[in-house]
Amino acid sequence: MEYQGTYAGIPEKYAGRNGKIVLVPVPYDETSTWGKGADRGPDAFLEAAANMELYDIETDSEVYKQGVYLTKPLEGFETPRDMVVEIHDALKNYIDRGKFVTMIGGEHSVSIGAIRAFNEEFDNLSVLQIDAHADLRKTYEGSPYNHACAMSEANETTNLVQVGIRSMDYSETLAMNEDNVFFAHEMVNDEYWMDNAIDALTENVYITFDLDAFDPSILPATGTPEPGGMMWYETLEFLRRVFAEKNVVGFDIVELCPHARSQVSNFAAAKLYYKMLSYKFADDDSNIDDEETFIKETKQPIKKLKEESYVNYES
Repeated sequence: MEYQGTYAGIPEKYAGRNGKIVLVPVPYDETSTWGKGADRGPDAFLEAAANMELYDIETDSEVYKQGVYLTKPLEGFETPRDMVVEIHDALKNYIDRGKFVTMIGGEHSVSIGAIRAFNEEFDNLSVLQIDAHADLRKTYEGSPYNHACAMSEANETTNLVQVGIRSMDYSETLAMNEDNVFFAHEMVNDEYWMDNAIDALTENVYITFDLDAFDPSILPATGTPEPGGMMWYETLEFLRRVFAEKNVVGFDIVELCPHARSQVSNFAAAKLYYKMLSYKFADDDSNIDDEETFIKETKQPIKKLKEESYVNYES
């Protein structure tokens, strides 16, 4: 990665390890099978974020003042399995420190290790997958760590709720829990799909957001764009409700494949990330300027009891 600044260019005061929020970039694109370039996604995302206004009108907040620590990128993996293990270990360490952990990819396979870490830490976890593709293959091209398999493990070990799906292989129907799947063509005519999707979630929720969930008219720069996707304000309304009604414990955004001649998708991804943070901390009046209040962690998720100790991961 080339980006050298703080997240969104925020002052160092808000960018240290004492912040509530951790952002882990993973510039990884080893298993994608068509549009390459997701490894350039984190750089493009961070460059766009550095040119973004940091006051959120909707929530009347400046969420960066909660503190956002941008870690060194996780990269240089020898194998796809190593990628999963190293992401798992890194994120789990930050979760154990009481941080609100987020990740920017990278292709969607980076979510496998992230979801595994959160599932080990939080009781009765739901994974909310917002995506054009089901990603439920057990293996693809000989590997279970392919981007086409990104949700297979979560489907077996968590309560997986899939929203925006409009492309899949027939074999994936055999693994899919259709009661928890909200297909794009049905969402168009279902005024209650948001209610039903939220009702399908448990209290603790991890969100994995594949940017190809958006219609290509909103965000064209993904590896596998699909027509008929979600629109901007529809998506924000749904996310706002999820954050308000459930305990979102972390999230990732993946599959930004930047175009050389357009910054539209990069900026949309950066804005989406900031909106999600703003929704998460909308009711939290404490910030890093008020040290006495900041020491008290508010609205912390209920963690599973842990019997193991983990190696400290510094990045």
